[in-house]
Amino acid sequence: MPEFSLTAHASAPVEEVWKLLHDPSRFPEWWCGVATVQDGPSDVYTMWPEGYPDFPMDQRLAATSTPGRVTISCLVSDLIYTWELRPAGEETDIDVHVEIPEQESHRLDTQRDLIEISMTALARLAAG
Repeated sequence: MPEFSLTAHASAPVEEVWKLLHDPSRFPEWWCGVATVQDGPSDVYTMWPEGYPDFPMDQRLAATSTPGRVTISCLVSDLIYTWELRPAGEETDIDVHVEIPEQESHRLDTQRDLIEISMTALARLAAG
């Protein structure tokens, strides 16, 4: 299974990054390629990618009870994004691990680029 991990640093406390990371309605503000999001039942939401208004993609979000870890699973293409926040003094280190199923392996480089851009945007937005 193709996969990759990336790390970024935010000049913001964990709580500020957490507010953006565990709330799908905030994803279009920082997640590159996410155009709109609509809440669904319980832990499921629907995401529409930029440029594809007729292609809704259901996602499942699982978060820890305290700021720290969010796992997002695409229910359409089976990509899994595991985000972890680590305090770095008054600031935050952001780790993400992405697993891509073999049938979607052609998306590896694009996903890596999108997530790298997204992590930078997340860190910048959290820092205000």
